[in-house]
Amino acid sequence: MIETPVHNHINLEVTLPRQPFTNILTIPQAITIINNMAPSAVSSNGNSNNNATTPNSSIDIDLRGLTPAPVTPFNEDGSVDYEAIQRLGSWLGSIDGVTGLVVLGHAGEGTFLTPDEQADVIRAFVKSVDNRIPIIAGITCEGTEVAALEAKRAVEAGASAGLLYPSHGWLRFGYQPGAPQDRYRRVYEVSKLPLILFQYPDNTKATYSLETMLDIAALPGVFAMKNGVRNMKRWDTEIPIIRRERPELQILTCHDEYLLHTSFMVDGFLVGYGNIAPEPLIELINAGKAQDYKKAKEIHDRLLPVTKSVYHRGSHMEGTVALKHALVARGILNHATVRSPLMPLQKSADMEIHGAMKSAGLGRV
Repeated sequence: MIETPVHNHINLEVTLPRQPFTNILTIPQAITIINNMAPSAVSSNGNSNNNATTPNSSIDIDLRGLTPAPVTPFNEDGSVDYEAIQRLGSWLGSIDGVTGLVVLGHAGEGTFLTPDEQADVIRAFVKSVDNRIPIIAGITCEGTEVAALEAKRAVEAGASAGLLYPSHGWLRFGYQPGAPQDRYRRVYEVSKLPLILFQYPDNTKATYSLETMLDIAALPGVFAMKNGVRNMKRWDTEIPIIRRERPELQILTCHDEYLLHTSFMVDGFLVGYGNIAPEPLIELINAGKAQDYKKAKEIHDRLLPVTKSVYHRGSHMEGTVALKHALVARGILNHATVRSPLMPLQKSADMEIHGAMKSAGLGRV
């Protein structure tokens, strides 16, 4: 057990779970979080043990860089366009600094596909990258057991890892204490698919508390975190603690619309934005790692018209449609067909997006 006096330096303005609805940690609560951490992550003096052996040290997947979350292209009749997958995956996989692809996520309309289509899309992206980088599958089924079976199907289709989504019911109703930890534990136990922890936005009831994230990050099979909390107070206070207490965990931001702020404490980006602007986003990652704010701000400002045209829309879901228009501008897709419940964007949106891409120097490839 770690001695209590060691933890007097902890920043106490850290958010708690949404059950109960409390915002600030008390000193005893902060101490409890640290005392309950896995011994492998913290040394006897309370500092991070960067040389510790962790349950996941054998997982050989390095996402420190840009991990795009590709769209799923469709033909105009709504069927999956596997030729376009080949174009998109082979292009992204050829770019130095792209470290993996996460398919079947929100940008990939993964929940709009049948199980057979999901498996075929994984296989198609695996083929497209020719084993150069790992393909990671979104695991989205609501129940834990069916999510575990979904993960097994992903393994059989060739996925190297999985991005495990919260159970959808938690978005509205919240989760019972321990349920997220059990979900990650069981999915890995059944499938042996290495997993990425997915932190949802703070304005949902599916967001994880700091303690829950630390618990999940210590579980076997969990090697990285996609953090999209979208609350910069939580980001600025929690990321340094996670970095300190889980030093082996690869931390990836997914704040497509807040990338400048979140570039400086992470190992990389896991973003749909990587579909359309991989080259400048890799520059932004490198500037963040170098703590070069001036360079990062220049890249951010150059991309701002694109960011606004894709992500500053009425609904974040419209971003998927906008990404497809941007991929038309880059010459990867021929049209921006999506599946219901997504809808086409309003007239002239394509011209706006194409103009923004041109202004950022993102032409056809």
